[in-house]
Formats: sequence, C-alpha cells, structure tokens
Amino acid sequence: MSKQTPRPTDIKLHQASRLLEIKFDDNTECMLSCEFLRAHSPSAEVKGHGPGQEVLQTGKEQVNISNIEAVGNYAVKLIFSDGHDTGLYSWDYLYELARNYEALWLEYLGKLSAAGISRKE
Repeated sequence: MSKQTPRPTDIKLHQASRLLEIKFDDNTECMLSCEFLRAHSPSAEVKGHGPGQEVLQTGKEQVNISNIEAVGNYAVKLIFSDGHDTGLYSWDYLYELARNYEALWLEYLGKLSAAGISRKE
C-alpha cells in the first residue's frame, strides 16, 4: 500500500440496494455496486495470471455481498452471494475503483455488449 493512498474511514454495506458505501480520509466518497465489485474482483479467477487472461463476469446483476472481512490494516475480503471469495481489495485498489468508477463501469458494459450479453436487472 502506498503511503499516499487515502485510507477508508468508513465502509457500509447497503444490502437492499446492493451498494457498498466507502468514505476515505481525503473526503472521497463512493457507492460501488456489488455487481461492479464482483466484475472487478482482483482475484486470479477474474483478472487471470497475465494480460489477456481476464474473464468477463456475466450474470452478476443480482449478486450481493454476504460478508466483509478485514485483512490486516490494508485490505478487505469481500464474500459474494455467488460464492466468490478469493479477491483481496486493498485500500489502493478500492480507491482506484472509486476514482475511476464511471470509466470502469462503461468499459464493463461495453465488454458485455461486445460479447452479445445483455444485463438483466
């Protein structure tokens, strides 16, 4: 973790709306959907082991987070309702997701569209 990376001061799961609310110590605040977090899991299952090995996550519109576990003072492990639990979301990575949410979400939607997959709300 970079010493300059803002750290979360509060993380709240809103299960009914499937949103994770994160507040950082630099006053950055975000609401990240469980679908977004699941699609951007830092796990090898999603990211692969190198460039070009990413696995597009589909059918995650209704996924929720069933548990959040602290990992030291640098990350959280999100346990999803579909059983996925192998990604560690470092403070650096959560901050990156928060800061780049709109672009990353549009990129994800574009990849789904290019694959001929439509989201089902």
